[in-house]
Amino acid sequence: MPRTLAVLLFLAIGFASVPRAQESTPVFRSRVAMVPISAVVRDSRGRAVTTLKASDFEVRDNGEPRPILSFHTDNASPLTIAILVDTSGSMRHETKLAAARHVVAALSSEMRPGIDAIGLFTFDSTLRELQTFTDRPAGLDAALAEAAPFGVTSLYDAIAETARRLAAKPSLRRALVVLTDCVDTSSALAPSEVSGRASAIDVPVYVVATVPKIDQVDYTERSYSPGAQSQSDARSLAQWTGGDLLWATNDLDAAVAGRFILSELRHQYVIAVDSASDGNWRRIEVRVRDKKMIVRARSGYFGRDNAIAAQP
Repeated sequence: MPRTLAVLLFLAIGFASVPRAQESTPVFRSRVAMVPISAVVRDSRGRAVTTLKASDFEVRDNGEPRPILSFHTDNASPLTIAILVDTSGSMRHETKLAAARHVVAALSSEMRPGIDAIGLFTFDSTLRELQTFTDRPAGLDAALAEAAPFGVTSLYDAIAETARRLAAKPSLRRALVVLTDCVDTSSALAPSEVSGRASAIDVPVYVVATVPKIDQVDYTERSYSPGAQSQSDARSLAQWTGGDLLWATNDLDAAVAGRFILSELRHQYVIAVDSASDGNWRRIEVRVRDKKMIVRARSGYFGRDNAIAAQP
């Protein structure tokens, strides 16, 4: 499939609202004849696998195999990244915001001027655009110098709105990077709603927890407790979209997290399959023939019929 057609597919994306009674169902809908799927593959040791061919992949749509209509690998393609930084009151601990700044610096310094685009947003109870998307990312972290953490945290609402804005950017490779302590106190949306929205428009969400080491240990223990809900935390939200949860407990972690995200995005496989025509939410599974390899990709989409654009 020519790149122009792939870009048009991304431009065709829209949104839809559903009644509150259906909160557990993802609610972004897409007017596309084909479904683009960005996939990252890693081996059993966590190393990126970059040499696969279309014949190595299998895509299932609601359990049924779908033929791959397009397969794209090109680590030179432009990237578009939205960075969302938590500046609510829970980020007052000086190391949290400092780690967030280091991640922003790592990302912006590795992006290619004139090729890649990056936008910077902050949030507490509301979302703010600190830097509109630009292909001149140098020194972007300086925009956070005056940030003063304050207010309640609407983490999931901010992720949903930033993903919506990113969806309007026609790019084969794009992602939302969220820098936060993973605390939410006031969102109207549930994590399952937000992860479904981002998944349906093929926007992987990378959550970077900028917390002290002791908080990482506590969070991990709670996340894997027997009573944990599968969509109740940041890890589930990120992985449902094809992204991941990373940790930045110090400056070195922050720099590593930034480079890791960019490496994954540049080594994505971009696959396209035919869309179902029932207008319903469809579960997508992407596998590779080597069962030892791990694939991360979007988890679903809406079929092309009966899709309606959301209210702005």
